[in-house]
Amino acid sequence: YYNFIFQRNLVDLFWFVLEIKQIVKKIILEFIVLITIQKNDNFKLLRDMKKVTTILILLLIGVSGMLLTNCENKNEPSKKSTSKPLSAAERKAELKKWEATQDGKKFKEWKMSNEGKKVLADAAKISKQIKTSTNIEAVVTSLSLPAGSQLGFGVMVRINDADYILSFGLEQSNEFEQLRNLKVNDKITIRSHNVSYAPKYSYPIIAGNYVEQNSKMLFKRDLNKNNRC
Repeated sequence: YYNFIFQRNLVDLFWFVLEIKQIVKKIILEFIVLITIQKNDNFKLLRDMKKVTTILILLLIGVSGMLLTNCENKNEPSKKSTSKPLSAAERKAELKKWEATQDGKKFKEWKMSNEGKKVLADAAKISKQIKTSTNIEAVVTSLSLPAGSQLGFGVMVRINDADYILSFGLEQSNEFEQLRNLKVNDKITIRSHNVSYAPKYSYPIIAGNYVEQNSKMLFKRDLNKNNRC
């Protein structure tokens, strides 16, 4: 996958270099025309032309090198982060270490509370669809999230008599424009790869990856856009 990203960056760089070369060629041709017209100052114009051409070529080399280095550096953290995933034993050890902290103890207490048990049970109801990223039928119950939520843009939905937060995170451009046209009681079809929960929220949190209404797509998350150069 990373080889594909690097190759795509090289292709972009190749076309960029070609474009700069065309600009350089155009400037050289203009100087040649000037030399032809102004015969009395041929040597001065020729000398100036060589200077400008040299500067442009050096600039081209410098910019090309910076672009290539920039693309490689952006891909490098991703390689490091995925090069050595934690083993099951290491994950279990990290979890035990966190459970011993103050936050871990509070979370464990919340899971044992009536509210926590309900949230976990509601999350389990859709675990199969989440795991396989299959369609989930839902009804919009509110166009705003509970007070104090820090989940970006989202709506409340009901799935099989259970309430959920459908969160889309922070908006990067106008990607949520069609979602903002939703109304209470609208029936939608959603797909997601993740459902989470936290003591701060009284409902499971579904990460919105895909939404459609009446067979019309309203939103689809580009899961690869953060890997672009």
